Amino acid sequence: MLRQIRYFQSVVRCGSFTEAAEECYISQSAISQQIQALEQELGVQLLERGSRKFRLTPAGEHFYEKSLILTADYDRLVIETVRISHRENPQLHLGCLKGYSGREFQQAVAEFAGQHPEVSIQVISGTHEELYEELISCRVDAVLSDQRRAFSDAYANHILARRPCFIEIAARSSLAGQKSVEVTDLKHIPCILIAPKNQRKTEQSYFREIIGIASEFIFAENVEEARLQVIGGKGFMPVEGGETMPLGTTLSHIQLLRNGKPIYRNYCVFWNLADETEYIREFGKILRSQFHEE
Repeated sequence: MLRQIRYFQSVVRCGSFTEAAEECYISQSAISQQIQALEQELGVQLLERGSRKFRLTPAGEHFYEKSLILTADYDRLVIETVRISHRENPQLHLGCLKGYSGREFQQAVAEFAGQHPEVSIQVISGTHEELYEELISCRVDAVLSDQRRAFSDAYANHILARRPCFIEIAARSSLAGQKSVEVTDLKHIPCILIAPKNQRKTEQSYFREIIGIASEFIFAENVEEARLQVIGGKGFMPVEGGETMPLGTTLSHIQLLRNGKPIYRNYCVFWNLADETEYIREFGKILRSQFHEE
């Protein structure tokens, strides 16, 4: 039933059987059958289906809200159980913003590993929303990400740096020789974002509404794919972290302006205070020192 509940949550969250099926990597007919099986198991109707749309029944609304608590508690139980089983072999699960171009995170991981060889370190990368979900679900211990939400008292929230926004564009572009460019000057050039299918709307909304990019958006799954598209002249890519590693002769690095002023973003380290350990605090301290040494 737990899997069926997760399918039901995905359908409600996506507002679409088709998008939920893509998110869950199953067919639309299969996810529909699983929701029907869940309704039969419960003996209640959760969704009222129309020709193209659906809406939650009152029972469905109640079940959805309570099921989120149920699955969150289950995920935490699994994490805590695994942690207990690995106490003799401590682990640290870290997340870093996908496409982040600074070297501070890698240097912090290297320094921590050198100081604590007894700890097994696992690192993932993701979009802001993916890292947020991993953190609140306790699947990672600490993440380096950008700030898009108000800080929560339940988490350690340390601003590491306030960085100006940059873009990467093909070196042969007519803009490549400029040190800076206005967002309005990019409106006819596609913006290439790194995001999986289920995060594309969120990333697009952020860069359009907050950063001010008005051009068409196209997407890539990873940095390598995005850079190949940039090199191929398909568009420009916002750079996470402000700074960038050496680009060679194929790409140009340009600061992004809005109304003649630099656009800034905060980059932070976050971890759940309820699950804080000595290792998490130590990694956070090392990571913060990498930025303070700038």
